[in-house]
Amino acid sequence: MIQIYHNPRCKKSRAGLQYLTDKGVDIEIINYIKDSISESILEDLLVKLNIKPQEIIRKQEAFFKSDLKGKNFTDREWIKILSENPKLIQRPVIVNGYKAVIGDPVENIENLKI
Repeated sequence: MIQIYHNPRCKKSRAGLQYLTDKGVDIEIINYIKDSISESILEDLLVKLNIKPQEIIRKQEAFFKSDLKGKNFTDREWIKILSENPKLIQRPVIVNGYKAVIGDPVENIENLKI
């Protein structure tokens, strides 16, 4: 089953969900904004994405610009910040087994070979 870490208020996240729906695959929708995301799940996603925490940050978010921009944090500190502020996480994140992609642009989802 494909998992999508989804924010229904986000146009790009909705486009990713629509892409998966159009493919007819079984989808588990995880609303990580409403339900939150634990540090351990976030660590797992980063491994599957093969990226560092700083690479998943939405740098256009007001909170990032006002409180975080230009500051140096360890990976562990970034993971804690992202877990406590899930709006900072790029979306959607689509997981297929041991691999994940950020579905923006939606064409990235094709890299999962669904």
